[in-house]
Amino acid sequence: MSNRLHPLPELVSFLETLPEPHILCDRSYRILAANAAYRANCGRPDDLIGRKCFEVSHHYPVPCDQAGESCPLAHSLKSGQRERVVHLHHTSTGESYENIELSPIRDSTGEIAYFIEKLEPLPVSRGLAGAQGLIGRAPAFRAMLELVARVAPSEATVLLQGESGTGKELVAQAIHDASRRREGPFVAVDCSGLTETLFESELFGHERGAFTGANVRKTGLIEAASGGTLFLDEMGDIPLSMQVKLLRLLETGTYRRVGSTELMRADIRLISATHRPLKSLVEKGQFRQDLYYRINAFPICLPPLRQRQDDIPLLAAALLERVAPDRKLRIAADTLACLRTYTYPGNIRELRNILERASLLCDGDTVQRRHLPEELQYPEDHPQAPALPGSMLTTSPVPGRSPDQPEPDDVDLAAALRSHRGSRKALAAKLGLSERTLYRRLKNL
Repeated sequence: MSNRLHPLPELVSFLETLPEPHILCDRSYRILAANAAYRANCGRPDDLIGRKCFEVSHHYPVPCDQAGESCPLAHSLKSGQRERVVHLHHTSTGESYENIELSPIRDSTGEIAYFIEKLEPLPVSRGLAGAQGLIGRAPAFRAMLELVARVAPSEATVLLQGESGTGKELVAQAIHDASRRREGPFVAVDCSGLTETLFESELFGHERGAFTGANVRKTGLIEAASGGTLFLDEMGDIPLSMQVKLLRLLETGTYRRVGSTELMRADIRLISATHRPLKSLVEKGQFRQDLYYRINAFPICLPPLRQRQDDIPLLAAALLERVAPDRKLRIAADTLACLRTYTYPGNIRELRNILERASLLCDGDTVQRRHLPEELQYPEDHPQAPALPGSMLTTSPVPGRSPDQPEPDDVDLAAALRSHRGSRKALAAKLGLSERTLYRRLKNL
């Protein structure tokens, strides 16, 4: 039955009634039917029947699992159940991440004969540089995005963990935008800059006269986020006394304004984030264990930029468009090479700052290497900070001089210059300096 190119007409008719893009495939990946929504979403809608799904969606000559992807059809054949994945598909508007839900259909003998594949675009992310939102194609980014796609439709409490500058608020916004609360407010709170008293007032609100200076009633951020999402950034900085009240809010769904006895009910979804190791803080008694387990219902780790180096060209192009929207700036090839080899201790935030500075220094239409900070132009002269765990780059000592050996002073340099008869490159190697450093030292001398 799986080899028939003409499935039951009732099944094909059913697909046409569905508003989302759907296709019907056999066990050999052949598309047997496609509804109007799928054809509209497809870049080549006229010749779908009989073609392989991976050829249409990915332009691959082989199935997804043979091209480094996760194949829902292969998984479903093994599990016998419905499977879900997030894939980057070619569509009529370009490449786009889509949530794939694949359901097996069995014949009268109980054998899987067909698969119905449903596509649901993820508007919060793209594989292209021109998109607003989450951008990337690297495996670490895709793994994170799949978790975002799975948790977004639920009401689960999410904990985003990652280094500073990895885009935690952007991911929180993406979860909100893909949730059932997308029409409600998204309220972000930076917990690191709030004192204990200010935190309670900001979060819960206060009544008039609750404390000195409280001249009017104030609506708290929980109330402001009603019907939507409350994002608490830098959760690890919340004072212990406030952690108790936050725990009560999560457990009971109720709270009181400062200075009030009225019990109010919260209608929020909580997403929290931190760059600090909360588990270690729990062990040190600096963070409540019960609160940790409450907010850690669905953890998502955001990869640092050094683990997403293949995404740097995409991110650089998108960020350059955002920092200089009125200019059509390009990035020279050697400049892009410099950007790709840097480890970015400040992650995407640092990349954005670098490109904003470069755009201000650039008078033409192409960002050149000279527009970058010196530590990117000449990394040998500016050893980068010790790499964080997982770094793909390490700093090596300059050949010819041990790490603890001082550079030659001007007297030694002048003497070496007088006695040297070779090239500047050879002199630099002899002194244990880079050519750039030697040139600068000679110019000063």
